[in-house]
Amino acid sequence: MSDFSGIWIPLITPFADGAVDHAALRALVRRYADTGVAGLVALGTTGEPATLDAAEQDAVLATILDAAQADADATDAQRRPLPVLVGVSGNHTASMLARIEQLNPLPIAGVLIAAPYYTRPAQDGIVAHFSALADASAHPVVLYDIPQRTGVRLELDTLLTLAAHPRIQAIKDCAGSLDTTLALIRDGRLQVLAGNDLEVFSTVCAGGSGAIAASAHWRPERFVALYRALTEGKLDEGRRIFHALVPQIQFAFAEPNPAPMKALLAATGWVRNELRLPMTRASAALTERLAALGETLPR
Repeated sequence: MSDFSGIWIPLITPFADGAVDHAALRALVRRYADTGVAGLVALGTTGEPATLDAAEQDAVLATILDAAQADADATDAQRRPLPVLVGVSGNHTASMLARIEQLNPLPIAGVLIAAPYYTRPAQDGIVAHFSALADASAHPVVLYDIPQRTGVRLELDTLLTLAAHPRIQAIKDCAGSLDTTLALIRDGRLQVLAGNDLEVFSTVCAGGSGAIAASAHWRPERFVALYRALTEGKLDEGRRIFHALVPQIQFAFAEPNPAPMKALLAATGWVRNELRLPMTRASAALTERLAALGETLPR
């Protein structure tokens, strides 16, 4: 089974003149391989997968998987392979089962699956949906509870029922319910990963396993240092690191994700500041503030 502890980065998808910029994507993966992050998420919400056709999604995943493996050249010989978690979304169980079957042969750490969006099924339908996907998956399943996007939340009883499935191992917790977060941590069967970046500190302090944090695209080493300080019981150090990261986290979500993070990475030369409709670039005012942030903080 995979270990989903630590800091995971849900990768953006860089674009150049409307096409996926695979060179920039590969460079990002290689950059993050040297930072101590636990792994990467491909085709998560931050990666704009809804704007990618099936062939583009497959190509993005192939680039990430290839770049995440240890390289054979002398410079990178000591680089460890980075685990890759893959986002799978949809509201048609049969179609998602087909996608799971496509992913089964690949060397991935697991699949990240949100509740069916828009249809807002009953909780027993959610249990049946996730159970069917977990039954079909050769890899561990990470639940993604994000009701603000799907229109339906995973109730605690539903989560505890799903926790009994042998392949459902973790949860990306974006529901904003402290009661649920604490109940899952106390239950102990699911690794609880903060999905709201401002909750990284409180989740890890409460005994959670880490975070899937979009804002960690920038200064990932500091997020890793935060996680290590907290898990080593160095609360004062962890508090100082977290407080320093708060402005960055707030900027990252001041406008719809991933526009702010793309603007910040573009200001520092990592990617072009491009998104696909209906997503649009960060406003000029926020872009200016992000550029200033990029100039004042170490890369």
